[in-house]
Amino acid sequence: MNIYVGNLPYSATDGDLQELFSAHGTVDKASVIMDRETGRSKGFGFVEMGDNGEAQNAIKALDGSSLNNRNLKVNEARPRESKPKHGRY
Repeated sequence: MNIYVGNLPYSATDGDLQELFSAHGTVDKASVIMDRETGRSKGFGFVEMGDNGEAQNAIKALDGSSLNNRNLKVNEARPRESKPKHGRY
């Protein structure tokens, strides 16, 4: 299951997400999304967990929890919306 994690502190790293979620099960991948131009965090990330039960438990446990004085928003990630491409057709 792919999990969205919002309202992350800008100092958060992939390792921080990995550590936070691994207390609730096996984490396959943890990524903080970075701005391409500045190289700084965008304040959100994604965690992939293979076991849906563990993922649901992690969502329940971590939604609204605090990381560096910021209340996290944690829920199941929605599929990415396709954006129209600019330029030639």
